[in-house]
Amino acid sequence: MNPTVLFILGVVFVALGIAASIALHEVGHLLPAKLFNVRVTRYMIGFGPTLFSFRRGETEYGVKALPLGGYVAMVGMYPPNAEDGSVRQSSTGMFQSLAEAARDQAHEEVRPEDHGRLFYQLPVWKKAVIMLGGPAMNIILGVLFTAILLMGFGTPQPTTQIANVSACMVTQGGQNGGGQNGGSQSTDPATCTKTPAAAAGFRPGDTIVAFDGKRVTGWDQLTSWIRASAGREVEVTVKRGDAEVTTKVTPVLSQRPVLGADGQPVKNTDGTYQTTQAGFLGIGPRQGLVPQPASSVLPAVGENIAQVTGVVVNLPARVVAVGQAAFSSAPRDPNGPISVVGVGRVAGEVASMEDVPVQARLATLVGILAGVNLALAVFNLVPLLPLDGGHVAGALYEGVRRRVAAWRRRPDPGPFDIAKLLPLTYVVASVLLVMSALLIYADIVKPVNLFG
Repeated sequence: MNPTVLFILGVVFVALGIAASIALHEVGHLLPAKLFNVRVTRYMIGFGPTLFSFRRGETEYGVKALPLGGYVAMVGMYPPNAEDGSVRQSSTGMFQSLAEAARDQAHEEVRPEDHGRLFYQLPVWKKAVIMLGGPAMNIILGVLFTAILLMGFGTPQPTTQIANVSACMVTQGGQNGGGQNGGSQSTDPATCTKTPAAAAGFRPGDTIVAFDGKRVTGWDQLTSWIRASAGREVEVTVKRGDAEVTTKVTPVLSQRPVLGADGQPVKNTDGTYQTTQAGFLGIGPRQGLVPQPASSVLPAVGENIAQVTGVVVNLPARVVAVGQAAFSSAPRDPNGPISVVGVGRVAGEVASMEDVPVQARLATLVGILAGVNLALAVFNLVPLLPLDGGHVAGALYEGVRRRVAAWRRRPDPGPFDIAKLLPLTYVVASVLLVMSALLIYADIVKPVNLFG
């Protein structure tokens, strides 16, 4: 298929995935709000002019022109205005919340029958559940996509299929030299000694299914058996096409890297590799996607969340670095923040890599959606308005204030008026807009290079 078409398909795939994630994020707010009988007037995907909408019961559902997020509008998010006693509507969406929270704009008046259905009248724990519903939905999606990635596609690992067979090895000081794939190749035919694998007739594409009478289930297992079999003739069975071929081979003693518990070579303090005498054949494994057990999903999600949290905690410094790279010759940090434009570009590049198997490309795209959802969850939990975490912080402050008042035998101070934090909200929203614009610009003029 044409690389340009593949690029577009990759962008569309991830764009639709992100749009669905945003829509479900708002469902995470909508469902508990309705469960707690709060009157929800609108559920919207996007901002700006409404493209289309429909009404079900008391709620209008629709899609707007600017696909920059979404919001759920609930009546009574702010307590009555201290001056005129009116109650205004607000929403969970970042920009919509900011616009509708402004006291000088028109708001929908609360109906008399809405008493008991206003957001500010809810207990603190219900307020927190509603506001945490969005990030919780993103975490669920992150877990789901991670499960599809690890259990459905798998992770790149060495398989028992042979990728290459070293033709010969060089004798150095009476010992056979051995590289990562089983032997150093000689450019001088006169000094070439065939590797055990070459002498036994192994071929690239063969899959080793049995070694010394034991079934082979993984490359690390096979490696340990080869290393322990130096100087001893063993029977090896390979699958070649539709047939199984059995031959005998004698691994030779060679200076080999010491492997750690993770199967990787162990380094000395000076950076050199530790070595030991062990057997080798002269074969290298083909990399492939190996499905992982269900037990691997949550640890992978936890690791992803930890990485995203590190980025969010250091976000100001990282954004400054992005700005410096965008306006200078400095390189972009591949582990730094990127915008939705950057995510789409990466998705397109992945999809258009025709030399990579389709399964691997799809796995990468699913991994991108997993990362985006976990990033949305972590970012929205930042305890600053107009993010969800800011509303949760306000609810918790209200709960603490009421408990302190009760402990000190003072009157109930009532619900905390988050509208008092509107000046801070304006500042935070403005900073987020500037950061978003900078990241989009950087992703256009100097995109992150993840593959070169």
